[in-house]
Amino acid sequence: MLKDIAPKPRSGTIAKARRLRRELSLPEGLLWRALRARPAGLKFRRQHPSGAYVMDFYCSDARLAIEIDGETHGAGDRAARDAARDAWFAQAGIETLRIPAREVLADPGAVVQGIIAACLERLSLHHPAGGPPPQDKLGEE
Repeated sequence: MLKDIAPKPRSGTIAKARRLRRELSLPEGLLWRALRARPAGLKFRRQHPSGAYVMDFYCSDARLAIEIDGETHGAGDRAARDAARDAWFAQAGIETLRIPAREVLADPGAVVQGIIAACLERLSLHHPAGGPPPQDKLGEE
């Protein structure tokens, strides 16, 4: 398990995250039912606060934020706000995966498989293959 690199939440963000956990949307609820079972051994957090933001779902080991975008994400200045948010997380080393809510409603299983694939791809970037060598291989007897 890697150290959680997500920036600490600002004041008020934790209370907002707690409220959002109680008020999950239908697509978020469907996805959480699958992700809470730790598919492929991956741990996910829902409504995880970081900085001034709350990520819908977060896999700390893969350093991946998963955002479920409803219809409002295409309206007004929302696209620019989402881009600024994604850039802020990218500076912290966290990639954002945006998934339209309609895809979750249409085929939640396929969405979960896509999330797992994205996480495993990112894990290979952060985890050394096979871990450290055994003690006897380091020249010590």
